[in-house]
Amino acid sequence: MDSPTKSLPPLATLRPFEAAARLESFTRAAAELHLTQAAISRQIRLLEEDLGVTLFERSHRRVFLTREGREFGRTVSQALDSIATDARALRGDIGDKQVVLFCQLCEAFYWLMPRLDDFNRRHPELDIKLATSTRPITEFDEPFDVALQTSGRPSGTHQLTLTAADEIFPVCSPAYLEGPAGSLRLDDLPGHRLLHYRVEPADWLEWPDWFRAVGRGDLALGEGVDFDSYPLLLQAAVAGQGIALGWRRTTQRLIDSGELIRPVVESLPQRDAIAIYTRRGTSRRAATQALLGWLDERLGGGSLPS
Repeated sequence: MDSPTKSLPPLATLRPFEAAARLESFTRAAAELHLTQAAISRQIRLLEEDLGVTLFERSHRRVFLTREGREFGRTVSQALDSIATDARALRGDIGDKQVVLFCQLCEAFYWLMPRLDDFNRRHPELDIKLATSTRPITEFDEPFDVALQTSGRPSGTHQLTLTAADEIFPVCSPAYLEGPAGSLRLDDLPGHRLLHYRVEPADWLEWPDWFRAVGRGDLALGEGVDFDSYPLLLQAAVAGQGIALGWRRTTQRLIDSGELIRPVVESLPQRDAIAIYTRRGTSRRAATQALLGWLDERLGGGSLPS
């Protein structure tokens, strides 16, 4: 019987491909592996020639995984992470009592932190380490066990484990509106100062998308004010600088406290608004399973929060 290794692609191509697929970037893969971008591109070309498929679509400014590339990336990532996990266990490097959660900054501040004591009470034996960022997990270079971010943001080859629902609606300060909640009509919104969250590449629902989703894509929007950080945009809304789009899970406490109100009654429910990922090779850990179970319960198992 032939050895299984005879069917393997060139092994030297797998680490560059795994890094590029996970990060969705040749440049960042090169930096991580201390190689040149040309070397990463060359190894991936060799792998594509060996497999007979295109793994990445190349554009002028960035690369995108093809369907085959994403599927093969998950396979390679799982294999390499499994080897790494077992190697760390043999070295005694794994802390069985620590679990690392990567979380978007806004969700960490407004949704997670008020609830984290509940996890600590239920699992006093575990040490949860929180890592936050305004950028997607493909741009996070440190190890993690579980990641929480908005669906649709780049996720590389990390395993999608759970999704949860949310609801998106306009929010503003009571001082800005100078009227009761729900006192504006949709037609009134374009005449107000709208706060926009601009990111490149666009991986976040913005005002034009929201208006189209609620059936008013015909409305012409003014320029408004742009932000490159959603937490800053939300604070600008609290400070009375305009009307922002708010996600219920991150704005409900501000609404309950009276710092924000909903100027219109319309909203956009999203069934899979929040995505929970696990890093390959970590889902077998008891600490990871404990955190996933808690997140699934607190996020409502896909139902809208109360």
